[in-house]
Amino acid sequence: MSSKLIRGTFILTLGTIISKIIGLFYVIPFHAIVGGSEPEALYQFGYVPYTLFISIATAGVPLAVSKYIAKYNALEEYAVGRKLFKSGILLMLITGIISFLIMYLFAPIFAELSMTGVESKNFSIEDVTAVIRAVSFALIIIPVMSLIRGFFQGHQSMGPSAVSQVIEQLVRIVFLLLGAFLVLHVFHGKMVTAISVATFAAFVGGIASLIVLFWYWKKRKHHFDNLLKQDKGSIQVSLRDMYKEIFIYALPFVFVGVSNSLYQYVDQLTFNRGMAAIGKGKEALEAIGILNFDSHKLVIIPVSLATSFSLTLVPLITESFAKGRRLEMVRQVDQTFQVLLFLTIPAALGLSLLAHPVFTVFYEHNTLGTDVLEHYAPVAILFALFSVTAAILQGINEQRFTILSLLVGLLIKLSFNIPLIKLFETNGAVYATALGYTASILINLIVIKLFARYPFKTIIRRTILILLLNAVMAAIVIFLYKILTFVLTPDSKWQALMIVIICGAVGAIIYGYLGLRSKLADKLFGERMKKVKEKLHIG
Repeated sequence: MSSKLIRGTFILTLGTIISKIIGLFYVIPFHAIVGGSEPEALYQFGYVPYTLFISIATAGVPLAVSKYIAKYNALEEYAVGRKLFKSGILLMLITGIISFLIMYLFAPIFAELSMTGVESKNFSIEDVTAVIRAVSFALIIIPVMSLIRGFFQGHQSMGPSAVSQVIEQLVRIVFLLLGAFLVLHVFHGKMVTAISVATFAAFVGGIASLIVLFWYWKKRKHHFDNLLKQDKGSIQVSLRDMYKEIFIYALPFVFVGVSNSLYQYVDQLTFNRGMAAIGKGKEALEAIGILNFDSHKLVIIPVSLATSFSLTLVPLITESFAKGRRLEMVRQVDQTFQVLLFLTIPAALGLSLLAHPVFTVFYEHNTLGTDVLEHYAPVAILFALFSVTAAILQGINEQRFTILSLLVGLLIKLSFNIPLIKLFETNGAVYATALGYTASILINLIVIKLFARYPFKTIIRRTILILLLNAVMAAIVIFLYKILTFVLTPDSKWQALMIVIICGAVGAIIYGYLGLRSKLADKLFGERMKKVKEKLHIG
């Protein structure tokens, strides 16, 4: 890869990670401001449908547009990309407005579906309707913003996307926290007003991002115009053919991007009914808030870091497969899986083992929250595996099976969700999610085996080694945790933080040492690990 591409990928990945970190840590003050999991459930009732609508409205636009423009720029047909950009702005504005109108007008129906089975004295269907309508305004501008990001990325300019992403998240979080605080603690307003302001923050963040992107456009327009002067003009592509190609490329990414939200929406539609069926309707709202907001925010951490690292290898897999270099492709797929598992398994395991103090640090001492997080954390491994196997399918040009695997997984989730909730309450929804994702991953792996002729011998052997290293690390962390609880309590925020820091640091050091000592880290991360071993005097 060229240094420009590596630099661009690094900038974009860094922007994504910073954005996700900001999106994680706001939950601490937000939980303190709204004072519990029920208001967070109300927030999710608005935000999950919005995520689904935004995925449909943008339809994987940044990736599709960036690939399309990069393709024709390589042929020096710069006018094709500009034509797409101009027509795309109008199209995204139309799809955004249509999505906004549908979500706004049908908000009462979405609210009724979400509140079925809920026995809440604090919130009504009208309250959920207000929250859904508040967030729907963001749909007007986000699709246009996505197209502009895709245009910049197509020109190998990742800075605008990364900066606008971080600014969007910062402005959204500041507006969300400040707005909720002012409504509740200064003006002493209603909780539903505070949550509506919090969801409306998505629109404010989008405006901030658009301003950044327009500034970059104004700054770089001269460069883009100069490229147009160098246009060969030998290829004419109709808008119909243009959008057909983009749609075919983007559709699988839409399904992958929206998979998590679809699973959450299944919970939103069925969780309350399952809990009501066993006489737990009064506890349903708090429980789904813990499941879909509190715990989910923490579970996504290891997924984001591991997939960001692993997906940088996917373009190389695409190139190797396209050029028929099978052995090279097998080696790259091996490395992708191993890096993913090497990073995700210890992070998910650590989060599960330290669920009690971690939940206390981020929110408060809560027995149900601890129990749900303990069971939910390992599912992060499945989230990461689905994302990467779907990306590999894209690399070997078999992305159609991504849609099949996701639909099978969702069908399993739908089928088992209520029965498992009746048996295991909140954890039943976690088990149904795990079953659905497992089925999707197995289908993806079978397709990779058949179409890429990928042998699983190496990855099975390495996975066993990774699991053994994690078992050793887990045993030591559990022992240390038990010792620490004699002098520190995980029920107190600051003492819980001390437990997390000490156990996390010891666990990381042990796992890192074992990874270096077993030479697994050398095989995954190359020559740089040998230099680290020399400095640490590890043989």
